[in-house]
Amino acid sequence: MTTMARPSGEITVPGEFDLAAAARFLTGFAPAGQPDSEPGALRVAFALDGEWTPVGAVLRQRSPGEITVEVHGPPEHTEAVVAQVRRMCSLDVDGTAFPEAGGRDPVVSLLQGMHPGLRPVLFASPYEAACWAVLSHRIWMTQAVRLRRRLTERYGTEVQVGGSRLWTFPAPAVLAKAEYQPGLPGPKLPRLRAIAEAAAEGALDAAALRAMPAEEALAQLQLLPGVGRFSAELILIRGAGHPDVFPRAETRLHEIMREAYHLPDAGVAELAEIAEAWKPFRSWVAFLFRVEGEARMRESR
Repeated sequence: MTTMARPSGEITVPGEFDLAAAARFLTGFAPAGQPDSEPGALRVAFALDGEWTPVGAVLRQRSPGEITVEVHGPPEHTEAVVAQVRRMCSLDVDGTAFPEAGGRDPVVSLLQGMHPGLRPVLFASPYEAACWAVLSHRIWMTQAVRLRRRLTERYGTEVQVGGSRLWTFPAPAVLAKAEYQPGLPGPKLPRLRAIAEAAAEGALDAAALRAMPAEEALAQLQLLPGVGRFSAELILIRGAGHPDVFPRAETRLHEIMREAYHLPDAGVAELAEIAEAWKPFRSWVAFLFRVEGEARMRESR
């Protein structure tokens, strides 16, 4: 499927943001698998929330506070595409006060200095985040990436985005009818179908999830088959884009924090208490901890 490109204006960025840093993160984020075809630009393809129309966009940063968006898709969906990429890059959150979290916590200040302008880069939707949570549960990352790629290439849609050939993740109506996939462990396919059905019914709406108290949203997400606390946090934080949730089930984050704060025996409650100083950006700070932790892991290999 090839669509015509339409410049669609600009996104005004409240607070510091570095699009090049977001593009570098997404290029190295295995589930996304996006090509690095234009330094500093970010190319994405996804199914549009609710409509599930396959679309694409190219983001470029023309000045520190302005992002231009080139939309590849039907013109009637231009505003919706821009709104979705704003959420995907965490530009729908006013980040002006984010440096204040570093002012309250010197460890966070160091992280912000090492990753200036990097905000959480999200899945295209809570639906895609939920599917990734199911696919990646209790298997190797490389295996989960292969499974996602097979599903995407078989049931998704190809979109030409600024000279790059990208695939959108399958729309819920399509995935809900998906058949047996080689290599996909037994319980995963029915769980994926159930999540697709829930998304089609509006149960994974990003705005609705973010409007709820965090614990209420997490409890609702855990009603989905195969979704426990860890997966629910992933969906709410990296799918819906909630900016202020401390991940209580993410043991890797806790390990990184214990090392950073020199608290080898700290429990989750103590770490959550430390994170109180990060409000209202607990999700953002946790994201920076993970990014730094992954970078150090790669360096040690």
